[in-house]
Amino acid sequence: MIELRTPSEIAELQLAGAFVGRVLEATRDAATVGMNILELDALAHDMIRAEGAESCYIDYHPSFGASPFGKVICISVNDAVLHGLPHDYVLRDGDLVSLDFAASVGGWVSDSALSLVVGTPRDEDLRLIQLTEVALAAGIEAATVGNKIGDISAAIGDIAHAAKIKVNTDFGGHGVGRVMHGDPHIPNDGRAHRGLPLRAGLVFAIEPWFMLGTDKIYTDDDGWTLRSRDGSRGAHSEHTIAVTDDGPLVLSARAS
Repeated sequence: MIELRTPSEIAELQLAGAFVGRVLEATRDAATVGMNILELDALAHDMIRAEGAESCYIDYHPSFGASPFGKVICISVNDAVLHGLPHDYVLRDGDLVSLDFAASVGGWVSDSALSLVVGTPRDEDLRLIQLTEVALAAGIEAATVGNKIGDISAAIGDIAHAAKIKVNTDFGGHGVGRVMHGDPHIPNDGRAHRGLPLRAGLVFAIEPWFMLGTDKIYTDDDGWTLRSRDGSRGAHSEHTIAVTDDGPLVLSARAS
């Protein structure tokens, strides 16, 4: 079910978004060469406890997951492109890392993601990260009253196609509110002027994620981590936004 949120509800969602942004900033800054990614999960967990928030991931068990997730943040490294399940892995020089975090604060959920390179970056990795960020900005810009869901998808897809990036549409943006994943689904490619009309009060996550060499993925033996079929690297950018009469409002904006 798709619900429209009131201005006061959107203000509460913005508080949840601010917390999610702080956790992503903290884990991003802590992600350095030699850091075990389980320590990043522990950091996020500590911040959840201190805030009195609730994890959206730890008990999460959708149809595509082999078991409850069991951790509080997705950490995807290199060819792991989505839903990376934290495990005993020490970050190495040049690793491309995507951090995806969602939490509930006061009963309202926000979801956001960013990508970074630890240590010495490769130019192609930085370009890929920037591409997802540009695509995210284009998708957000299209999230205006009077447009349709397809306009968001098309805006993201146009950025990818111009860079000759193939787009996987199995996973993409989604409704956010009382739960982490709801309607509507927002694929990262599509046709403009199609789909649900955008109205003030809609709240959803927009999340372009691209891989350098393919649009095909497979599930790792851990039952969660999605990897690129050809071993190429992936990057992921995401914000929770609200459609308002004054234009799109980023609810998960970060201070830096």
